[in-house]
Amino acid sequence: MPQPPALINLRLSVVIVEPLNVIACLLMRLKLFLLTSAIITIALLLSCRSGGGNRNRLLVYTPHGQDLLKDFITRYKQQYPEADVQFLDMGSREILERVRVERNRPQADLWWGASHMTFQTAAEENLLQEFRPTWADKIPASSRDAGDHWYGTYETPQVIAYNSDAVKPEEAPHDWDDVLDPKWRDKILIRNPNPSDTMRVIFGAMIWRFYKDTGTTDKGYDWLRRLDANVHEYTADGTLLMQKLGRREGLITLYNMPDVRLYKEQKNFPVGYSIPASGTPVVIDGIAIIRGGPNAEEAKRFYEFVTTPESLTYAAHKYYRIPVRTDVDRSQLPAWMNEPFTRMPLDWDLLRKNGNDWLRYWDTEIRKH
Repeated sequence: MPQPPALINLRLSVVIVEPLNVIACLLMRLKLFLLTSAIITIALLLSCRSGGGNRNRLLVYTPHGQDLLKDFITRYKQQYPEADVQFLDMGSREILERVRVERNRPQADLWWGASHMTFQTAAEENLLQEFRPTWADKIPASSRDAGDHWYGTYETPQVIAYNSDAVKPEEAPHDWDDVLDPKWRDKILIRNPNPSDTMRVIFGAMIWRFYKDTGTTDKGYDWLRRLDANVHEYTADGTLLMQKLGRREGLITLYNMPDVRLYKEQKNFPVGYSIPASGTPVVIDGIAIIRGGPNAEEAKRFYEFVTTPESLTYAAHKYYRIPVRTDVDRSQLPAWMNEPFTRMPLDWDLLRKNGNDWLRYWDTEIRKH
């Protein structure tokens, strides 16, 4: 007997829908399986990073640049071939923010490179582990934390750099106020100071020059405003800064001496520099172990390795880093490191505490580029 059309359609619907439901169910289970597998994989990786894996694995956060880092890692592995050293190269202020974010589950073990002001802030926020290196008594008290959270490694003077193909040494600025001359209008390059300890110190020092006598920031802000009028570009990082200076996209900049010398002598960039005649701020560059890092023991070993007299002398010759340790044989250092220059006295604690507010004002009220 023929089936009614409605019944035939109903049966067809059942036949079609049921396989589709089965397929959908299988797809959902597959997605759930893949998601669960991914979560388990990530958890296993994190557990290994937290100490369950290679006891000789070391992660270093640093702004020192890949040339120096790869070189020192190679030298370290020659002495400790079982070590697995990795690094992330970023600005010192970016490191501080990263360590803050990771404080409840630290990923890195060692922080190598930042100004003493940044390290002191990190110490006060309980982000650094106490560690007293074997050479602790071979360093001035002003170049270390009283609680052993960080120690100084290098001294870093700030300089006025210029393109030596376009600017003769006698025509280059020789003091801070010289860079405000209208003849440098649209010819100055400045690294963005927000992620950079170097530029934060320079900007802070320019405000402090007047603040110490007046008790206000007005004249310091005016100085930065006049500098801004001459700025062609604020670059994202130091590498771009030096590349653009070498290509004459700008002729003058303010930066740290070691990096300027490195680009001049090793990368053959046409750059020269002068140390400001009235005095220059000298940053103490430091090193510290990150509190709660997965591998504190390997961090201590690397810490000691890169701060031996031999390593400091090596860094002085190859990377133009002026050692802080007082027991390093000065006769073994490059001759220019023993030449006197005028240091700018600064209230470092005031700069550290007020620097963010000063920079915020510059960023919102002065910067025009």
